[in-house]
Amino acid sequence: MITTARVPADKRIRIAFSLNDSPDDTPPENAFPLAFPDLEQQLQPLPPCHESKESMQVFRQHCRIAEEYYEVKKEIALLEERKKELISRLDQVEKESMDAAQLTKEYADLTEENRTLRLAQTQCVEQLEKLRIQYQKRQGSS
Repeated sequence: MITTARVPADKRIRIAFSLNDSPDDTPPENAFPLAFPDLEQQLQPLPPCHESKESMQVFRQHCRIAEEYYEVKKEIALLEERKKELISRLDQVEKESMDAAQLTKEYADLTEENRTLRLAQTQCVEQLEKLRIQYQKRQGSS
């Protein structure tokens, strides 16, 4: 319905109209703030057309999907952080394992060297004993 009124030419006027006959009690499109501030702009749910049940249903569904997407994204971030921690621990364990392997090899080398030195010592003691016996024989014969 269109209403008219005479207004003096020097007064400012404001014209408002509606395409439907119902009173304008629906919230404007900007009444739906970005409910998902961390969600990229192109993934934000668009405000619904309030006169359409289907639009409202799609909007609610989009909001649920956006919440689910946000939760999955958050979970992925947590899992990636956990992955970094596990990789760091694995690197540390591998380093310790390499250190242990190096120490094991060093122990085996030192054990072998010790065995060789003991054998050499035994041979030297035997040779010294033989030399003493020979020296004593010479001393006794002279």
